[in-house]
Amino acid sequence: MSRYIKPSAFHSFDPLRIDPIKLIEPIQASLGGDHHQLKELVKNSSDISALKQGVPPLFDPATILFLSCLDWPDNGGTPEPIDKGLSRDRLGRFPIEGGNAIEYILASTRDKSEEKNFHDLLTKLSEGLDEKNLGEAGFTNTTSGMILCGWLTKEEVIELRQSIQGQDWSIDVDELIDGGVRDAARHLIVILRGAEKRNCGLLMRV
Repeated sequence: MSRYIKPSAFHSFDPLRIDPIKLIEPIQASLGGDHHQLKELVKNSSDISALKQGVPPLFDPATILFLSCLDWPDNGGTPEPIDKGLSRDRLGRFPIEGGNAIEYILASTRDKSEEKNFHDLLTKLSEGLDEKNLGEAGFTNTTSGMILCGWLTKEEVIELRQSIQGQDWSIDVDELIDGGVRDAARHLIVILRGAEKRNCGLLMRV
């Protein structure tokens, strides 16, 4: 009898316009009521535009980051999804405990790239906003329950796509799911190509 795996949280990949690294210091200043730097960087978020100088925001740092970095449309609506089809669903809830396809690829492959960029980029996407990687606390968990995992810039999106297609990796012989890495990689390429066409980066969240 196969082991039951309870349904996992859904992992989303959102279009990213501003590199979170550029937002960390402005957000920290904003928490004290100084929103000038943040507003200079973020033009299309109505929530950020509504912040009043001298008044600390009601949002936590992770929520401010989410509101600041995405590719918000000019009309104030929600960002257009990178993908609306099978790849979004397949990567969103991969059939392993925890449902994280990126972590599965990391755990089931060997990095053959010269500078080990393949695993570095996957790690940045799956946990780059964690305190141990970012060097700053408070940019992962929001008070609403959303979790920001990590990101890739638009340049890194291209780099990771090329690394996957260039076979800068090999699959471990003891892979848990037969064909799982190749399936996850195929759908990840679709997401990366979608971001590349939009000329934007990716934010991964739960």
